[in-house]
Amino acid sequence: MFVSTTTNGIDAKGRVSVPADFRATVSGQGFPGIYVWRSFNGPFLEGGGQRLLEDYSDAIEDMDPYDPARTAFERVIFGGAKALSFDSTGRVSLPKELIDHAGLDKQAVFIGMGKRFEIWDPTAHADQAEDDLAFARDNKSALRRPSRRRGDES
Repeated sequence: MFVSTTTNGIDAKGRVSVPADFRATVSGQGFPGIYVWRSFNGPFLEGGGQRLLEDYSDAIEDMDPYDPARTAFERVIFGGAKALSFDSTGRVSLPKELIDHAGLDKQAVFIGMGKRFEIWDPTAHADQAEDDLAFARDNKSALRRPSRRRGDES
């Protein structure tokens, strides 16, 4: 799983170091790197490994082939995804269109989101993090733990 939040620098060529625990999460998934695309939820990037793209593919395949939502998801996720290979130091090169979409400059914030991650501009992330904390606080009753099965002691 992708967990934690890490801020890393972006050099003049658009290279950024992917957090080591993120690299470990995608290792062994068939591609030595990450997939990243423009988020349709806001001015940030979304990404993950090969397994995430396979999960999205399965979910999209279950949709009606003529559903306009399916077409939009296919275009944004698969058509917009960039396969970014790790260099020898664990960096990837972010394409200009992705940097521009997320408003990135000298730093990028990687946010673990379980099966996926997001990449944000630090200032935009700080503002969103405060809003998210307030929302989570106000809606904490919506987060429920699964019922324990009979005989489960843990």
